Order: sequence, then C-alpha cells, then structure tokens
Amino acid sequence: MTKKLYLYAIFERFWHWAQALFIFTLAFTGFEIHGCYSILGFENATIIHEYTSYSLLVLIAFAIFWHFTTGEWRQYIPKFEYLVPQIKYYIGGIFRGEPHPMKKDRDNKLNPLQALTYISLKIFILPLMVFTGIAYLAFSWGLGDVWRFDIGWLHTFGAFITIAFIIVHVYMTTTAGHTPLAGIMSMIFGYEEIPDDEENH
Repeated sequence: MTKKLYLYAIFERFWHWAQALFIFTLAFTGFEIHGCYSILGFENATIIHEYTSYSLLVLIAFAIFWHFTTGEWRQYIPKFEYLVPQIKYYIGGIFRGEPHPMKKDRDNKLNPLQALTYISLKIFILPLMVFTGIAYLAFSWGLGDVWRFDIGWLHTFGAFITIAFIIVHVYMTTTAGHTPLAGIMSMIFGYEEIPDDEENH
C-alpha cells in the first residue's frame, strides 16, 4: 500500500518549473547566439536571452529568500551516513529492485548524492553562469573588451554543465519514486505516493 505525502509547497513547484522554463529558453537562445542554428534570428535571440536572464535573476532572489525563511536550505545538507549505501544502490541495487537506502519524507526530500549535486549546482555552476553572463553583458554595453572571449567560453562551459545536469536530473526522476512518473507528478501536484514501509518515522 502507498501513502500520499505532501512534499513540495506551491512556491517550490512554481520555482522549479519557472526555473526550468527560463533555463531552456536561455539554452535555446544562447546556442543560437553562438551560431549553432538560426531560428529566431540573432537579434531576437539576443533580446529574449537578455530579458530571460533578468527574469531568472529575480526568480533566484525570491528562491534564496524562500529557502532561508522556510528553512528549506537544510535539504541541501547531505546526510553522509547514507552516501555509501546510496552509491551502492545506484551502481547495482537499483537494477535488482532493492529499496532506496534513504527513505523520503517531508524533512528528507533529497538523498545525499542529490543534495551534493544540487548544492554544487547552486554554489558553483549557477553563480558561474550569472557572473559570466553579467560580465559579458557589460562588455556588450562597451564597458570593456579585454576578457570577452574567455568570459564567453566560461559561460558556454557552464551552459553545457547545466544541460548535462538537466539530462541526468530528468532521468533520475524516473528512479526516485515507486513508478517512473511519480517524481515528476509530485513536482506538479505537491504530493508523492510513498509505500507505507518506506516512510521515515
């Protein structure tokens, strides 16, 4: 039997999907700006990319405020006692149908590998994208051009890392719940169905 557990608040779900929309838009327009293809046109892609980046910055500011005022930032502190069992689970246990070593509940939404991945993304990759993007924008306003080439490639490197994270993230959501779509549905509706014997007490 399964039990419905409310895991994701309204703002958390809004932030997740809005961030996904902004990142996909930035990636799509960013690669067009780099000349990988021509669909919107360079000028339109540049304008959309710039204003989407502003929207993402506002969203990040609200997300930081929400995480610290609600205490949700604690979700990103990995529980290292589960780290080795979690690695073993992903290496072999998952293919043998073994249960997740760390049981999910309201206070433990992320296993230690997820926590380490997300905190790395938030501390290293997203700041890299934000600061190189701002620097590149400053160059476009004529505030300097010495490091423009290097900044552009750093920004692109961060984009590839972000896309790689999204691909792995989408795949991993199919392994997080008792069905392949359980993780995605929980981020839409807020509730996740968890087997009674997998709930932490």
